[in-house]
Amino acid sequence: MAATKETRVVWKDDMTFEGVGHRDLRLTMDSVPEVGGHDEGFSPMELLLVSLGGCTAMDVISILKKKRQDVTGFEIITRGTRADDHPRVYTDIEIEFVVRGHGVDPKAVARAIELSETKYCSVSNMLNKSAKLTTKYRVEEAD
Repeated sequence: MAATKETRVVWKDDMTFEGVGHRDLRLTMDSVPEVGGHDEGFSPMELLLVSLGGCTAMDVISILKKKRQDVTGFEIITRGTRADDHPRVYTDIEIEFVVRGHGVDPKAVARAIELSETKYCSVSNMLNKSAKLTTKYRVEEAD
């Protein structure tokens, strides 16, 4: 049976909305003042980048733990370029992985990223149907 998720989006005022997840987790979405917002929350398009980063981060850190890599810090930076014309979808998305740790093997990082891209991350597999996704990574030795 296919898994079904349900969320809610509740209008607060002007262009401010609250997203509500299945465990009653909440986040604020808003727009810029030029279109009636207050710029006090994520835009829906920013949330796509956050979702992509979160999805692949969970995969990569899980795989690196299984490979017994001594990771002490980890972050993902996503950069999206949007089309000039409406509906202004992302045409290119760059995902930069920054892994810090002690003796982390760059080959293990590359393999973990590859597995996330090709097998596990449902967000990237959905987005790559409309945008060109590119990745890069760097491994930094922790102090």
